[in-house]
Amino acid sequence: MNINFTLVSQMVWFFAFVWFTSRFVWPPLMRAIDQRQQKIAAGLAAAEKGQHELVNAQGRVDELMKSAKLQSQDLVTNAQKRSSEMIEEAKATAKVEGERQLAAARANIEQEIQQAREQLRTQVAQLALAGAEQVLLREIDAAKHKDVLDKLSTRL
Repeated sequence: MNINFTLVSQMVWFFAFVWFTSRFVWPPLMRAIDQRQQKIAAGLAAAEKGQHELVNAQGRVDELMKSAKLQSQDLVTNAQKRSSEMIEEAKATAKVEGERQLAAARANIEQEIQQAREQLRTQVAQLALAGAEQVLLREIDAAKHKDVLDKLSTRL
């Protein structure tokens, strides 16, 4: 075997292999690689966009949480204020009612005192009349004694 022939034939086969590979194997391989790179790039872009949207969503969630917290604080404050108002209103109503009942009780007590005084006056007058009657039974001038007894009755 001739070394030159072997070397030349190997070179021919090598160039044929390179030509075949560059013509038929390499283009589909490069298209597959390009498609894969595009898919990876699209996936990375989508992931980055998703990450950005996640950050934005987290910001919106934080804002909504702050807003909800403020609203709940406002509601609690309003509820506390309303309950304080209701308590003050109830206290005022109770005070007015207590004063009204106290005034009614005082008026009732005053009325009972006046009735007791009148009864006492009546009883004293009756006792005085009974005593005067005893005196009058012994004396003759009833008109003089009646005037004296009437004055005594009014003074009591």
